[in-house]
Amino acid sequence: MQDRMYKTDSPIAHREPTAPTPAPFDPFVEHRRLLFSTAYQLLGSVADAEDILQDAWLKWHAADRDSIDHPKAYLVRTVTNLALNRLTSARAARETYVGPWLPEPLIITTTDAAEETEMAVTVSTAMLVILETLKPVERAVFVLREVFGFTHAEIAGFLDRPEATIRQISHRARSHVQSRRPRFETDSAARTEITGKFLAACRGGDVNALMELLAPEVTLWNDGGGKITAARRPLHGPDHVARWLLGVLAKPMLTGIQLETAVVNGELGVIGVLGGNPVGAITYDVVDDRIENLRFQVNPDKLRGLSAS
Repeated sequence: MQDRMYKTDSPIAHREPTAPTPAPFDPFVEHRRLLFSTAYQLLGSVADAEDILQDAWLKWHAADRDSIDHPKAYLVRTVTNLALNRLTSARAARETYVGPWLPEPLIITTTDAAEETEMAVTVSTAMLVILETLKPVERAVFVLREVFGFTHAEIAGFLDRPEATIRQISHRARSHVQSRRPRFETDSAARTEITGKFLAACRGGDVNALMELLAPEVTLWNDGGGKITAARRPLHGPDHVARWLLGVLAKPMLTGIQLETAVVNGELGVIGVLGGNPVGAITYDVVDDRIENLRFQVNPDKLRGLSAS
C-alpha cells in the first residue's frame, strides 16, 4: 500500500438517502460513509451521490444476502458501477452547461487535524476539478486505488476488467493527476491568516487590500449554472478578479449577506449566508502566501452540501 498517493475514509457530512433506514447491524450502515465518499468523489455532486446511495441500498435490500461472501466489496462495486453510469450521462449534460462547471461544495466534519489535512488533498475542490479531466473509468480506478487503497485485483473485480488492464489505467490516471495537481499551502496557520485578511477586505470593500492578497496569475471561476447571474468565463488577474468579486458582493440583492469561514471540502474557505441560508461558497488555493485560484460556487442547485454549517 505504500505506493498510494492518498488514503482516507473521509467523514463527510451529508444528508441521508430517503430509502428506508437499514438495521444498525446492516453492513450498509457500517460502510455508508465509505460508499458516500466513493460516490461523491466519482461525481463531484452531493445530490447525485445521495441518489446513488439510495439506489445502492435498494439493490442491497433486494439481493440474496446469503450468496454475498464479502458485503463491503459487493457494496463498493455496486456504488462504483452506479456512479460510473451516472457520470457518463452527466458528462453529456455538462456539454450544454452554462458557464464554468464546478463540483458541489461540501462541509466536512472531523476533529482530527491529520485527517483534515488528508481530506484537503483528496476531496478539495481543486482535486475534484482535476478528476473531471479523467475518463470515467480512469477516475474510478484512481479514486478506488489512491484514495481508498483497494488493490488492483480488487478493483479489477469491481469493474470486471483484467488486473493488468487496471494497473495500466491506474498508472495513466496517477500520472495525469500528478502533472495537473496544483501546489498549495499546507500551513493551516498561514491559510487562517490569509483567510482572515480576505474576509476583512471583502467585508470592507477594500479593493487594494484584496488585490494584495491575490497572486499575479490569479484566476476566478464562477459557477451559476444559468440559475444565478455569474461570469460565464474565467476571470484573470488581481485587478479584474478583485473588482468583479467586490462588485458582486455590493449588489443590492446581497444586502445583509454574512461572510463566514468554514471547512469546505477539507480546506478553510468562505461561505456566504443570507437570511440564514447559504447562498455561495468560495474555495481557493494558497501558494506562497497568495491566493492563486478562486472558485466561486453560487448555483443554488449545488449548495445542499453546505447545510451542515
